[in-house]
Amino acid sequence: MASLSLKKVSSAWIITILTLFICAIVFGILMRLNQGNDIKLSPNGFYTLMTTHGLTMIGIWTVAGMVGIQYLLSRYTTVSAKLNVFALVLTIIGVIMLWISTFVGNFHTGWTFLYPFPFYIAWAKWATPLFLWSLAVLGIGWFVWSVGILVEILKKYSLKQAFAWQHLSKKDPEVTTPPFILIATVSLVGIILCLITAVILLILFFAEYYSNGSFKNDPLLMKNLTYFFGHTLANEALYLGVALLYELLPEVSGRPKFKMTWYIALAWNFTMIFVLTAFFHHMYMDFVQPLGFQMVGQLASYFASIPAAAVSALSVIFLVYGNKIKWSLTNILFFIGVIGWMIGGIGAVIDATISNNIVLHNTLWVPAHFHTYNAMGNVLFCLAFFWWVANEFAGSQETTKSHKITIGLMLIGGFGFVLMFYIAGAASVPRRFAFYPNELQIGMTTATWAAFFATLYLIAMLAIIWEIVRKCIRVFYSS
Repeated sequence: MASLSLKKVSSAWIITILTLFICAIVFGILMRLNQGNDIKLSPNGFYTLMTTHGLTMIGIWTVAGMVGIQYLLSRYTTVSAKLNVFALVLTIIGVIMLWISTFVGNFHTGWTFLYPFPFYIAWAKWATPLFLWSLAVLGIGWFVWSVGILVEILKKYSLKQAFAWQHLSKKDPEVTTPPFILIATVSLVGIILCLITAVILLILFFAEYYSNGSFKNDPLLMKNLTYFFGHTLANEALYLGVALLYELLPEVSGRPKFKMTWYIALAWNFTMIFVLTAFFHHMYMDFVQPLGFQMVGQLASYFASIPAAAVSALSVIFLVYGNKIKWSLTNILFFIGVIGWMIGGIGAVIDATISNNIVLHNTLWVPAHFHTYNAMGNVLFCLAFFWWVANEFAGSQETTKSHKITIGLMLIGGFGFVLMFYIAGAASVPRRFAFYPNELQIGMTTATWAAFFATLYLIAMLAIIWEIVRKCIRVFYSS
C-alpha cells in the first residue's frame, strides 16, 4: 500500500496540477472571448495564450495519469516516492521556464511549435532557446519517471506477464495480469517512445539554432516527429486515465474487479501499435508524404478505436447495466468520462477519414474532438481518481452530500463548450484564428457561447477542486 511519503508527494502533485488546470481554463475562456469579439487581445497576446494553454493542458493531464498509476501501483509492488519528487521538481522548473518564455518573452508559435516557426523570431530572442530548454527539462523529468514506473512494474511481472501475453493461449495462466497493469504498461511504453522522439526533435532544433544557419532540418521530418510526439502523447495520457478506471470503477461501484480475458489482452496489445501510427492522419495535406503512410494513418485511426474504446465501453456497460451500483462522485465522473471519450473518439474517426479531412482539416472540428476526449474524458478520469484518493488522504468516506448541481453544470458546460467547436467546425470555421472576419459570423457567435459554457464548466471544476485540495492538504499534517 501507499507509504506516507508517497501520499504526501501525490498530494503535492494533485494540488499543483489542479492549480495549473484552473489557470489553463481561464486562458482558454479568454481566447474564446477574443474570438467572439467580446474582448480585445493583441494577436501576439492571443497566440501566447494559445501556446501556454495547449502545452500546459497536455502536460498536466499526462502527469496526472502517471501520478495515479504510480499511486495505485503500490497495491502490487514497491514504488519510489523519490522518483515522484524528482519528476515534480523538474516539472515545476520546466513549467516556470515555459511560462517565462511565453508570458515574458512573448514566444507564441502555438503548442505544436512546428518547424521552422521557432526560428522566425517575432518575440524576445532569448525566448526561443528558453522555450526549447523548458521542453527538455520537462522531457527529462517525465522520461526518467515513466521508465522508473515501468521498472517498478517489471519487478513484479515479467515482460510477457506485463503485456498479458500468457492470457492469449487457451491454457489458464499461472500468473494473472490485472487489466490495470496491462494498460499501464502499454501506455508507459508509448509515452517512453514519445519522449525519445521529443529528445531527437529537440536535438535537431538545438543543432540548427546553435549552428548559426550552417545546419538546416528537413521540414517534413520535423513535422512527422512533432506529431508523433504530440499526438501520441495526448492519446497515451488518455489511456493512463483508462487504466485508473479499470482499477477503481468496479471497486467504488461495489462490483467484482475487471478480470483479464484474452480479448482484453489482445485489444490493448493491438492498441499499442495502432496508437503509435495513427498520427499520420495529421499529415494528409502534406502531399509529399509517402502515400503508404497516409493509408496507415487512416487504417490505424479506425482500428485504434475498436480494441480500446469498444472493449472498454462494453466492459463499463456490462458492469453498470442491470446491476445495483453504489453511485458516488468517483464513479459518476468515470462514467461520464467514458461517454466523453466515446463522443470525442467518434469525432476523431470522422476527421481521420480522408474524404472528410479534405473538408475538416484545420477547422474547429479538430479542437472539437480532442477537447471532448480530454475535457470530458481524461480530465474526468483523473478527477475521479483525485476525488477518491483525497478521501483516502483525509480518512473519510465519500460524502452523501448531493453533487447534482455540480454535475449538471459540468455536463451542460462541458458538452455545450465542445458542441460549439463541432458546429463551427462543420461550418468550416478555421482553427487558430485570433479573430474572425465578418464573413465568419458563426465563428464569433459560437466562440461567445463556448466561453459561456466553459465558464459553467469552470464553476463546476472549482467546486470539485476545492473539496479535493482541502482534503489533500490534510495529509501533510499526518505523521
